[in-house]
Amino acid sequence: MTILDQPLTLPHGPAWRNRFALAPLTNTQSHDDGTLSDDEHRWLTARGEGGFGLVMTCAAYIVPAGQAWRGQLGVATDEHEAGLTRLAADLRATGAVSSVQLHHGGRRADPAVTGLTNQAPWDDPARRTAAMSTADVERMVADFVAAAVRAERAGFDGVEVHGAHGYLLGQFLDGRHNHRTDGYGGSLEHRARPLLDVVTGIRAATGPDFQLGLRLSPEGYGVTLPEGREVAAMALGTGALDYLDMSLWDVRAGSRDERYDGLLIEHFTDLPRGGTRLGVAGKVLTSAEAAWCLEQGADFATVGVGAILHHDFARRALADAGFAARSRPITREELRAEAVGPAFVEYLAAGWPDLVA
Repeated sequence: MTILDQPLTLPHGPAWRNRFALAPLTNTQSHDDGTLSDDEHRWLTARGEGGFGLVMTCAAYIVPAGQAWRGQLGVATDEHEAGLTRLAADLRATGAVSSVQLHHGGRRADPAVTGLTNQAPWDDPARRTAAMSTADVERMVADFVAAAVRAERAGFDGVEVHGAHGYLLGQFLDGRHNHRTDGYGGSLEHRARPLLDVVTGIRAATGPDFQLGLRLSPEGYGVTLPEGREVAAMALGTGALDYLDMSLWDVRAGSRDERYDGLLIEHFTDLPRGGTRLGVAGKVLTSAEAAWCLEQGADFATVGVGAILHHDFARRALADAGFAARSRPITREELRAEAVGPAFVEYLAAGWPDLVA
């Protein structure tokens, strides 16, 4: 047994069967009302069948105003529950642990899709965005908690809070623009408060066997690397998380800011984390790269593109220490054979021309 084969125990909920997690990949396969489609169901269950320890949905919007693209999965209303319940049961049957990623686009939501004015920490008329009131921020926290409770009711093993990539919770972290004076802006402690309130609120409202993760960016979107490290430390310090999922874009990359030395991964693996587990994501395309992440001090590797190229990336990587994902681009037919539905294929073809032949 290698380190990648070893089950991963967490403070709450079931152990993962290995150290591979499916990244929360945008796939635009849901129905227009946010309900689960058969194609999205097949995309996710195929990854469970393919051996991943954790299978996570795409970013799923928690309220209609937070929807950021057409075809996005929803966890916002009772109408979404039937599909989520079916998915949770079928993922459990594959042996994978399941999670819904909770998301709100904020100023990056799409009013052309939602028909609503965007919400964000500050006004941005160019993006049809209005500043949230203090009551709005408190309501947003409650909406994240309610979505987590809905996922738990549907039978998922856990949720991951999307605090990365400049979406709403990340917008509060933005030191360039968030100058609110109501306790939700200004200092880093205040800018991080909405995110931490969401995390502690979900932990308080869900059961002892429900897993809670958080995805963060290390830097960018108005957050410096020292601030990114401090936010991660704050989140770990709550004791509420089962895992922290750092989206590094490239696990072997250094900071984009030349003031900061070392690899990004090194700025997070040394943080005190108690029983909370640490995962890293970014261009993990081989067994050796996944093992390297764990050798650096991470507890699991989150796989995105590799899981698109191979529904059974995890199984292949565990069986062969020399495994590497196939070279790109690949054909639409090859993608469909990996349970990538037509809408997802076209989304990839439009955004990643090096991926789809």
